[in-house]
Amino acid sequence: MRFFMKTGVAIAVGLLAITLTSGVYTEGRASAHAASTSCARGDRVYKVVRDDTLGKIASRYHTSWSMLAAHNRLVQPNLIYSGQAICIPGGAATSGGGSKHTTPAHTKPAPVNPAPIGYSNAFPYPACTWWADQRYYQLHNYFVPWRANAMAWQWSARAHQFHWSVSARPSVGSIVDMQPWVQGAYGSGHVAVVERVLRGGTVVASSMNWGANPYAVVYIQVRPGSGITFISS
Repeated sequence: MRFFMKTGVAIAVGLLAITLTSGVYTEGRASAHAASTSCARGDRVYKVVRDDTLGKIASRYHTSWSMLAAHNRLVQPNLIYSGQAICIPGGAATSGGGSKHTTPAHTKPAPVNPAPIGYSNAFPYPACTWWADQRYYQLHNYFVPWRANAMAWQWSARAHQFHWSVSARPSVGSIVDMQPWVQGAYGSGHVAVVERVLRGGTVVASSMNWGANPYAVVYIQVRPGSGITFISS
């Protein structure tokens, strides 16, 4: 009888030890996942709690789930974990579940209507629009959001429509939009991506469907001026 009692106690203690070890392992993995996120200076750090969704978090901070997904480089925006750190642009650290928060005076609040972004390349290969969208994704991890009425010469109008920045001044990583017959563009215009800005403002831009071989990536020089705009998110 004593033997069976000792055996039962030993089994129970063993099962309890296994259960406790399993719990610590799961908690440790979640903590490591949360600690792996490093937010930019000035970001608010939100810790995910049970039953949170990216949409709920975005609504709490007056932004959109797509903006948070892009800002945090989330491959699967619908899959977040308890204890995970979510970076909120323009704020101080806070714990999960709370609705009250303050923004330091030296930081900017998250935009109420952030510019939308795209999640796939809808343009035909090897059109210049395909390359511009693909290269922009390589540099920024998201695509342009416009799809319809989006020939090369129309990209500046679509960028305005989707609240992207359209400027006469170039920046590395921006999309240069060339209107028809301007600086070598044909009747549909041309788009390319700025790789370098030279002294004087002339840019070196990567492009496809320019020249004899439409499938080759080529580098062209474009001068800011009439019929030239630069697009960025």
